Amino acid sequence: MPKEPGRKDRSRNRRKALLALAVAAPVLAAVAVHPTIAVGDQTAPVDEHGAHPAGMGAQLAQVRAATAKYHRVAAAVADGYELGWVNGSENRIVAGCVSSPTAGAMGYHYFNAALMADNAVNELEPEVLVYAPSPDGLKLVAVEWVVRSAQSNPPGVSTPPSVLGMPMHILVPPPGPAFYLTHAWIWAKNPAGMFADFNPDVSC
Repeated sequence: MPKEPGRKDRSRNRRKALLALAVAAPVLAAVAVHPTIAVGDQTAPVDEHGAHPAGMGAQLAQVRAATAKYHRVAAAVADGYELGWVNGSENRIVAGCVSSPTAGAMGYHYFNAALMADNAVNELEPEVLVYAPSPDGLKLVAVEWVVRSAQSNPPGVSTPPSVLGMPMHILVPPPGPAFYLTHAWIWAKNPAGMFADFNPDVSC
């Protein structure tokens, strides 16, 4: 008959179980706070090999071509983009470098007020350009399509819009801006995925 585990064995096993829980807890907490981080770009259409379909690559190439002129912040400003968003209460919000304590950062968001006003999505005219700090100044890293939701100030649409065949999502609900949004990291590699909200390689 096998021997019953001794008190030392049981104590060792209990310590191992507690250690495993301690390691897993921060990961579970991060998923709860930022559920979109966990899935990365798996919300985007993928083929049986986990790659984006050829059509998606062509669409992203078009977005790159449409936004290539904005590598210089001055060019973006000349076309109506400005740092942060002035909401319905005349408060400028999202004007700082946006980051996550666990998932990396986004960077600085330059909004186009005219594109934000229509509550519509045009793949080739993203409402937001995202710039990350670099030794040479701000560097264009991503674009972001943004539509105001019914809970935004001023309110927008009540049904999630879609872009590139994907439904947009609300990352920061009230009392935050409650925007429907989708990022595309077309100008910087993102280990978390092309359409992830945060980039672990970016910091503020």
